[in-house]
Amino acid sequence: MTVPVTSVRETAVRTLRAAGAATGQLVGGLGTAFLGLGVLLLAAVAAVTAPAGAGLLLAPPVLRALHALARRERERLARRGIDIVPPDPPPHRLRTALADPTTRRELGWLVRHSTLGFLLGLLGALLPLCAVRDTSFPLWWWLVPEEATTTSIGIGTAHTWPDALAAVLLGVGWTAILLGLGPGMARLQAAPARRLLAAGPDTDLSLRVAELTATRAAALDAHATELRRIERSLHDGAQNRLVSVTVLLGAARRMAGRDPAGADELLERAQSAAEQALAELRAVARGILPPVLADRGLAGALSGLAADCGVPCAVETDVPERCAASVEATAYFVAAEALTNIARHSGAARASVTVRARGGRLRLLVEDDGRGGADEDGGSGLTGIRRRVAALDGTLRLTSPPGGPTVLEVDLPCGG
Repeated sequence: MTVPVTSVRETAVRTLRAAGAATGQLVGGLGTAFLGLGVLLLAAVAAVTAPAGAGLLLAPPVLRALHALARRERERLARRGIDIVPPDPPPHRLRTALADPTTRRELGWLVRHSTLGFLLGLLGALLPLCAVRDTSFPLWWWLVPEEATTTSIGIGTAHTWPDALAAVLLGVGWTAILLGLGPGMARLQAAPARRLLAAGPDTDLSLRVAELTATRAAALDAHATELRRIERSLHDGAQNRLVSVTVLLGAARRMAGRDPAGADELLERAQSAAEQALAELRAVARGILPPVLADRGLAGALSGLAADCGVPCAVETDVPERCAASVEATAYFVAAEALTNIARHSGAARASVTVRARGGRLRLLVEDDGRGGADEDGGSGLTGIRRRVAALDGTLRLTSPPGGPTVLEVDLPCGG
């Protein structure tokens, strides 16, 4: 049984992308872990000097630094597709902070992230360097002094070509570790934040309940609006065409005996009306769920939108697996509406559409270099876009200062 070449290629691409994303996450975590070491050191100094009184003065800035670092870590992981529901704002006063569960959980995260997280981040930064260094060693080994070590870990010296080629084996090993263990290392580094920086069971979830209630109402409104749009399209378009076909066929039937030429003209008009009705029915069907999504996937559908856009548009997609049909349809309609707005109102010279799927989230970014000043209240369709996104419990962020550029960013849950 042979494995298709395409399947092997797709697996290799997915593995490389996963390793690249894991490396970026580990290196990003190294930055917050390094800052965490400083905060942890200040906290230790405050605890030791508290009996003398100096620690009491140091405690408030340490608490502010701790909360700011925890907030930064949540934002960093959110950019990587790991959404952490934040707890209620913790107190900054020392007495209440010591009894606050959120502060204690953040301190627990700080200890874990500034130790294990720092080591994992360091590995994530060093492994690619070691892999490149050892794998490429035969290309430049003859330039190094004879007493220099062959490998990145300081073992052996290179005097002959076999010695230099032996270093390649270690480079391959580093690469295999990075590809095989990189994603797991990234998950292990993020695990304390997932567990300790999220809202605990004692957190007041009334705001989240209110948000979900509003999201459900937005979903129902969006559904009702879509039904009204379909009803109007069928009533004003296809239904009128079909009524016209019926009238024309009846008139042609009555004229067939006494005026064949006139009957033939009516039949031709009836055929034309039927073709128009069919075209309008197809347009309505495409408005419900574009067939191009099923035929070509989200990447192909967006490429088609970019090709039809009145402004030169570049498309970049990184979606390893198919998302739910509702998610793909929402991303497609958002991109279609945004590109229509760009072509009609922005005065842009170029635009771009970027789609990436990471950690169960689909992120869509539509940018243009136009005049900016986009406003949801200006009848530009942005309200409809926001309702579509909210119906899937997604988020929308629009940045459009006067003079541009305009950036529309949509984040949707897509499972996985």
